[in-house]
Amino acid sequence: MHPKQNQPQKLEDLPNIGKSIAADLRAIGIFFPHQLTERDPLAIYHELSNVMGHRHDPCVLYTLISAQHFLESGGALPWWKFTEQGRKLLNQKSGRQKCQTRKVSW
Repeated sequence: MHPKQNQPQKLEDLPNIGKSIAADLRAIGIFFPHQLTERDPLAIYHELSNVMGHRHDPCVLYTLISAQHFLESGGALPWWKFTEQGRKLLNQKSGRQKCQTRKVSW
């Protein structure tokens, strides 16, 4: 985060992090914003899914990336600006490739 800006003290002080996501993060042991910079957003996303017992919407990953971006740069951007970056991470880490459609003639 930019040194002249005040460090956020609570998770809810971060852009795009509301009460619900903050509560989920606390459930996996993340209590302070600086802890988000110490971990990979994708790893946090997967841990949330495992602990909560269900797959979270990918927008949660994009939100985590946006929070980390804010902490590292001081730039507050909407979570959806990180959609493409998040999709690439999901595809890369899962080993999935984009499907290519082929025209089949019968």
